[in-house]
Amino acid sequence: MKTVISADGTPIAYDRAGSGDPLILVGGMFSYRRFPAQVKLAELLAPRFTVYGYDRRGRGDSGDTAPYAVDREIEDLAALIDVAGGYAHVWGLSSGGILALQAAAAGLPIRRLAIQEPPLVVNPADRRPPADMRQRVSELIDAGQRGEAVRYVMVDGMGAPSFVPGLLHLMPGVWKRLTAVAHTLPYDAQLVDGFQSGHPLPSGQWAEVTVPAVVMCGTEKETPPGLRHAAAAVAAALPDGKLVERRGLGHSKKLTPNAIAAALTEFLTEPTRQSHR
Repeated sequence: MKTVISADGTPIAYDRAGSGDPLILVGGMFSYRRFPAQVKLAELLAPRFTVYGYDRRGRGDSGDTAPYAVDREIEDLAALIDVAGGYAHVWGLSSGGILALQAAAAGLPIRRLAIQEPPLVVNPADRRPPADMRQRVSELIDAGQRGEAVRYVMVDGMGAPSFVPGLLHLMPGVWKRLTAVAHTLPYDAQLVDGFQSGHPLPSGQWAEVTVPAVVMCGTEKETPPGLRHAAAAVAAALPDGKLVERRGLGHSKKLTPNAIAAALTEFLTEPTRQSHR
């Protein structure tokens, strides 16, 4: 484990593996650098890239300086890019994809951008989380009800069947890992605030993100319609973006690190292309 100090003095823990162009992995809700699927993904990518996996602030071995702000997470990513040599490719999953998008829009030196199933709601017919989700989750955390906060986000927020939390309780170590990062759930809720309105993306949204970008999502059988609609909308909004739909890329089912690694390697090693806009 290594650490880098972010702009506000918060230590951010990270692991580094492999050699080649730097690639930073940005986890989504509940994720952290030692999450098994992310560890496997880093191992698969290490032969071609120098892979940086890190704990977003408040998770794992990273610090957590109050008050939380999305700008602080962007600064964390900027500190990692600096450690990586001043530029990096960036992959972000779910809310981590929104963070990566925001960082690119802020002008961070991201060479190529990969976003996997960003949790936007761009179609009025698609399911939306409760409008007061961030407030409700914050109240549960403040009351010490970490398990209930996890259940609420999974069932009421993400739309998982009500029996899922019970199943996760039965899996050794899983519920403990989820509740350990429960206090960061309001951070993710704040990160996606404004992107789940059920309306199409405004004209010009992310027009300043001109780097080559790919938006990845699973097939119709493994990804809910809302996430597929969101992926297509983001890909269309990015000046040099493209959509990749492939089996194994849907995070509503079990992620397949092999499928993610293959799609990432294909994108990050392809010749520089002219914008298809």
